Amino acid sequence: MLETIFSTTSAPTSISLTSAILTIAVSFLLGGLISLTYMKTSNKATYSQNFSLTLILVPTVIAIIILLIGSNVARAFSLAGAFSIIRFRSAPGDPKDIAYVLLTMATGLACGAELYGYAILFTTVLCLLMLILHLIHFGAKKSSQKMLKIIIPEDLDYEGAFDEVFEEFTLSHDLRKVRTTDLGSLYELVYMVIMNQNINQKEFLDALRCRNGNLNITLSLAADSAEY
Repeated sequence: MLETIFSTTSAPTSISLTSAILTIAVSFLLGGLISLTYMKTSNKATYSQNFSLTLILVPTVIAIIILLIGSNVARAFSLAGAFSIIRFRSAPGDPKDIAYVLLTMATGLACGAELYGYAILFTTVLCLLMLILHLIHFGAKKSSQKMLKIIIPEDLDYEGAFDEVFEEFTLSHDLRKVRTTDLGSLYELVYMVIMNQNINQKEFLDALRCRNGNLNITLSLAADSAEY
């Protein structure tokens, strides 16, 4: 067994030029397919161009590494030691990005092992699944929580003043804070409301304006409530 290990360790790795070119070409094309899928399934306002370029290069880099290592155990251990020195620091991103990174790594491994057919098959199928899940909005919330701020005059009894509007346009509402503004001449009401995604927000705000004397109304995401 020891002779087998040492013979494997010292075995030279022969790489044909045709195999190397084919590995680089296939891994690069599949990385481009993964990158295009990422751009199609991501929010166009937030997706990163640098991340898109990285998705193209990662399969090729991993494929080259696997191709160079081959069955040489010594190279594998030296590569592991070299990579243990590297520290990657980045801000937490979209969890979906992790899936794309893992997909590019699997594609690179398959190409490096010269399993081109399986690499093409798995990459194509997974990219199609990601596109289908994106088109059907799988896992999307049908309702959203928002923060509502309403300014009312001091002579308006705010308890129950907007209940009819809330029952028509929201799934639930909760009064979180009441405070006076403008030297006590106005009240500011802060509600947390859960709204269906297909509710017309303009009609909702217009109905509230009819009740509060056309004073200021602010409807924002619940995440903004930390500012108040």
